[in-house]
Amino acid sequence: MNKIRILDCTLRDGGYINHWNFGRDTIQEIISNLTVSGIEIIECGFLRDVPYQEDVAVFSCVSQITPFIASKKEKALYVAMIALGDINPEKILPYDGTSIGGIRLTFHKHEWAEAKSTAAILKEKGYQVFVQPVGTTSYSDEELLGLIKEVNGLQPYAFYLVDTLGILYRHDLLRLFYLIDHNLDPQIKIGFHSHNNLQLSFANAQELLRLHSKRELILDASVYGMGRGVGNLATELLAEYINVNIEPRYHITPLLTIADQYLSSIFSEQRWGYALPYFLSAVEQCHPNYAAHLLKKETLTIESIFKILSLLPADKKDIYHPEMVDKLYLDLQNCEIDDETSIEYLKKSISGKTVLLLAPGITLDTHKGEIQTFVEREDPLIISTNFISREFESDILFVSNRKRLNAMQKEIALQPYIMATSNLLEELPSSVKFMNYSSYLGEGQAADNAGAMLIRILNKAGVVKIALAGFDGFDVDSTNNYYINSFKSVIERKTAEQKNEDITRQLRLALNGIPYQLVTPTRYGLQ
Repeated sequence: MNKIRILDCTLRDGGYINHWNFGRDTIQEIISNLTVSGIEIIECGFLRDVPYQEDVAVFSCVSQITPFIASKKEKALYVAMIALGDINPEKILPYDGTSIGGIRLTFHKHEWAEAKSTAAILKEKGYQVFVQPVGTTSYSDEELLGLIKEVNGLQPYAFYLVDTLGILYRHDLLRLFYLIDHNLDPQIKIGFHSHNNLQLSFANAQELLRLHSKRELILDASVYGMGRGVGNLATELLAEYINVNIEPRYHITPLLTIADQYLSSIFSEQRWGYALPYFLSAVEQCHPNYAAHLLKKETLTIESIFKILSLLPADKKDIYHPEMVDKLYLDLQNCEIDDETSIEYLKKSISGKTVLLLAPGITLDTHKGEIQTFVEREDPLIISTNFISREFESDILFVSNRKRLNAMQKEIALQPYIMATSNLLEELPSSVKFMNYSSYLGEGQAADNAGAMLIRILNKAGVVKIALAGFDGFDVDSTNNYYINSFKSVIERKTAEQKNEDITRQLRLALNGIPYQLVTPTRYGLQ
C-alpha cells in the first residue's frame, strides 16, 4: 500500500486562520513533529514576493525554508505553495537538495495558460510540481479533459482534484476521480484536496482509499483539521484510519502534540469547524465568504440568505466579490416609501421628552437598578430596538431586522406602537409606522445597524435628548453579549473587535450633535 501518501497542509492552509503567524519556533516544531510522525509530504507554507518575516509561514525565497527542515527525513518530501501571480517563477532558486523539493501551483480556470508556463519553469528548475486547479468541480467534463491532455504533456509530479467548495458527495467524487484516472498519464499522481463544508472530507478520503487503482494517491489533511472556515480533513484521523485499516505506518503522538501544544491555543482565539455559512455555500455552490458575510450582519433569516445567494451570477460564484453581495443585500432590503406621515407621528410622540433607547445587551439585567432609577427620575419615552423587554415596558417597538422580527412573532401583536423600516413592509400590517429604509442607512460596514438607524430617525423627528441602555457591544464570551438567550451565539475575537469598531463609528456619526447619555456601560467608543 505504498501508493498512498498524506500531504499535511497545516502551515499553509491552516495559516489562513492566523495569517500564517505561527511563530518561528512553532513552525519548526510543527515540521519536526510531522517528520517524526512519518507524514510523507509536508507543506511548509506559501511562496510569495513579500518581505520575509521569520515568524510567518510565508517565504519569498526557498532558502528561507532551509533552516526549518535542516533535519529533514530522507523519505519525506517538503513542499511550498505558489498561488499563481504571487511570485515570479524566475525568482525561485533552482532545486539544490537543501530546501523544499516540491512546489504546489494553484490557479483559477482562466489562468491555465500562465499556470502552464509557470509550472514548466518550476519543473525546469528541478522541482516536483503539483498542478492544482482551484474548484475542479466547476470544470465541465470537456474542460477537464482538455486540461488533463495538456497536463499530460507537462508531466508534473501530481495533478489535483480540488473540492474548493466542499460539495462532493460519493458518486460525484468517484465520477470525477475515474474521469481523471482514466485520462491522466499513469506516471502522474492524483491528489485530493477537500474542504469540509458538508462534513464529507473524511468519508471521501476513505472512499478513495478503498479504490483498487494502480495510481499513486495523495490525500491532503491538516492537524486538528485546521483551516479557514469549516476546516479540512484532520491529519490525525486520516493517519489513524490508515494505521488501523490498511497498514501501520504513522506515529500518532507527534500529531497530537502539534494539536495540543501549538494549535489548541489558536483554536481558542479563532475557531474553525462546521458552521452554517459553509453549509449554505456548499448548497448554493458559491464561495463561503458570501454566506459568512451575510450571516455576520445578523439581520437576515436563512431563507433571505438563500435568496441572495441564489441571485449570485454563475460566473461570480467561485471568487468572492463583497461589493456585489452587498448590493444584492441592499436590493433585497430596500423598499422606497414616503415616510413623512410616520415622521410627523413620531414628532408628536417624542415632543419635549428624553428618549431612552433599549438595545438587548446583558446590562439590561446586570444594571437593572440603574435603568429603573433613570426611568423614575426622567420619565422618558422608551423605545426597544429589535426585541421586547421583559423588565421595561416600551412605548414604541422599533424593528428593522427580519431575523429578530421572526423571534418576536408571538408577542408583537401586543405592542401598542410599532415603528419599522420599509424592508419589512411585507412582514408587518399596514398599521405599523414605516420609515424609509434607505434614508437612514449609514456608510460603510454596519451601515444598517439598528441603533444607529433609529437615532437617525429620531434626529429627523427633532429629538431633544437620547439615553442609551443595553448598547453593550460584543464580547468573545457569548454569555456576555445578549439579554435574550436566543440571541446568543459564538463569536470570534477578531469578529467581535471589528463589530465594535464598525458600530462605534456608526453610532458616533448618528449621535453627532444630539445630546445623549449612557445609562449602562458599553464597549463602544462612546463618551
